[in-house]
Amino acid sequence: MILSMTGYAAASNDSERGVLFLELRSVNSRYLDLTFRIPDELRATEPQLRELLGARIARGKLECRVNLLPAPGAQAGETLCVERIELLARWQDEVLRLLPGAGRLAVADVLRWPGVVGEERAIEGLSAQCLDLAGRALEELITSRAREGAKMAEMILDRIARMRALIAGVVPELPGLVSEYRDRLAARLREVLAAQDEERIRQEVGLFAARIDVAEEISRLGAHLQEVERVIGRGGVAGKRLDFLMQELNREANTLGSKSVSREITSVAVELKLLVEQMREQVQNIE
Repeated sequence: MILSMTGYAAASNDSERGVLFLELRSVNSRYLDLTFRIPDELRATEPQLRELLGARIARGKLECRVNLLPAPGAQAGETLCVERIELLARWQDEVLRLLPGAGRLAVADVLRWPGVVGEERAIEGLSAQCLDLAGRALEELITSRAREGAKMAEMILDRIARMRALIAGVVPELPGLVSEYRDRLAARLREVLAAQDEERIRQEVGLFAARIDVAEEISRLGAHLQEVERVIGRGGVAGKRLDFLMQELNREANTLGSKSVSREITSVAVELKLLVEQMREQVQNIE
């Protein structure tokens, strides 16, 4: 199973303090890029969230956004943390000893200090809820990315089947097309021989030798298509591998077009390049 790098998931939980809402958004990126938008009271959970998401997501730009919507009439906290206030007092005394001209803390400054107002238990409870929401949203995100990845795999396999059909259609025609090209070349050579132009003869023979054999390109195209099918069937993190294979397929299609001896082969080469480009656009979004 291959995964898309694009997805969205959200989860929420009601509590006495309000509604805790967490959402995950991911888009394509060359590497794993995690960003967080978290309230100050839950900032301590960021390392755990980073570890949780990084263990399941390999590539993509992933944004984790957490919001706490207070319940109507809910208070930020019910008690003062005496230990934290005493700690602030000791810190203030030490600062004033070192900097006698420094101003003293106002009551509002103390109340705004993190952890002074409210209960540590409440914050710990919110952290646990946040991690639980992240786990639920992550499962939903992976499911969403898997659904889109399955559609991408289906599209790529369809293009592979069409490429195989194009190749299978042109291979039986190659002997006849080469024969026609040989006849045209023979006519040109007779003209050149009549003029006794040895340099032109060598050029025409070299051109014929370069264009007459496309079996190697056809064989490599088949091998690359088989490898794409194998990588998709294996699943997992396959985006970079598939991107490399798209480059190889495009190169072989270009070579086939440059060695074309007829409009039929040129047309097939152009169609192959179009199909490769369609696959490449999808591969750019595969994890």
